[in-house]
Amino acid sequence: MTKTQDLGISQLPNGNWCYRFTKTVDGKRVNRKGSKDEAGNPLKTKRAAAQAKAIAEMRFEASLNQKPEHRMTFGEVYMEYCEQGRSGKAYSTIKKQNSLWKNHLEEKFGSRYVDSISVAEVNDYLSFLYYTEGRAYKYVEGFLKMFYLIFGQAYSRNYLDVDVYNKLCVNKDVRIRMPKMKIDEDTEIVAFSKEETERLDTYFQGTNAETAYLLGKCCGLRINECYGLKWENVDIENGRITIDRQMQYQDGLIKLVPLKTRNARRVIYMSQKLKDYFLKLAAETKAHEVDLKAQRAQNCTYIYDVDGNKISSLELVNSLPNGKIQTVNSMKYHSRTIKTALKIDFKYHYLRHTYGTRLAELNTPTHILCNQMGHASGKVTERYYLAVSQSGIDILVRNLNAV
Repeated sequence: MTKTQDLGISQLPNGNWCYRFTKTVDGKRVNRKGSKDEAGNPLKTKRAAAQAKAIAEMRFEASLNQKPEHRMTFGEVYMEYCEQGRSGKAYSTIKKQNSLWKNHLEEKFGSRYVDSISVAEVNDYLSFLYYTEGRAYKYVEGFLKMFYLIFGQAYSRNYLDVDVYNKLCVNKDVRIRMPKMKIDEDTEIVAFSKEETERLDTYFQGTNAETAYLLGKCCGLRINECYGLKWENVDIENGRITIDRQMQYQDGLIKLVPLKTRNARRVIYMSQKLKDYFLKLAAETKAHEVDLKAQRAQNCTYIYDVDGNKISSLELVNSLPNGKIQTVNSMKYHSRTIKTALKIDFKYHYLRHTYGTRLAELNTPTHILCNQMGHASGKVTERYYLAVSQSGIDILVRNLNAV
């Protein structure tokens, strides 16, 4: 390392390294220093400090030449994003963004210049939503994503200079972030116990919702995936179900639409019990096509498929014997009844939690479970291995007694 490179590089008492440099801007001396790289990691070597210094100097020079072309309000940036930046976004994502904007962010930040909003203001606002208004942690995370999205849009269009953007979104020490989670925040995996599952089995047997229930229990489907499942995607002989679309309400219409993420598209493998059930269901459906032909023709509904063409609801696995369509709202009645009659807090998504937890307890390889659940990240799947279920506690107690 040359003497020129050594200039401004020094070692800290803890053994790590740091850098500093001075620049003259508009006749004034500006000092900069740092002890971390761009990723926020400590500088462990002299060479790393020199490299970090060189990058910091280049970024500083770039910031001098990267002034915003003109000032834009937070609202103007969001409108520009809506017009030019979110093509290809899922319908549900667009609806959620519009809801957060119209009901919350527009009044609070819409008329503010985007480069005048500070980190402290955003963090205080997120804390207010979470602690004072009592919003759910996951709901508040949606606001944080919106701020990152709009600030990112502003930076890409040259409405924010690099220093302001780094302070808002990049620098790990000061950037906008979620409030500290409350100790009683409900983010746990909810899995039904063996006794609860047996009672649910009895409740759903023979009902119009039995197929949907089994798809949640035995395959871990999301409710939109369940009611969007077509018969052509069920391969009973090979015991496989292909998940490649979901049901949604869009502008008051029932539609089959693409899955939200690429990883959600997957092939799920069926247990022998589920295969036997579908063999029986397929035979019953063929009989209904003859016995209830007139009713099915009259009651069927035509909906839009993923390709924009209309299909009959009779192509869906969860259509009723008389041809009437079942939708994502069809489970609401059962949720209320189960809570009243069985005293079980039933949500369809808890069937997915139960499915994941049981497979995790049986030591299913993480990458296999991740695939079957349709998770984009293995970190999400790992929550099922960390979840504490009643059956897991029973195993623990048995092991403790054995000790």
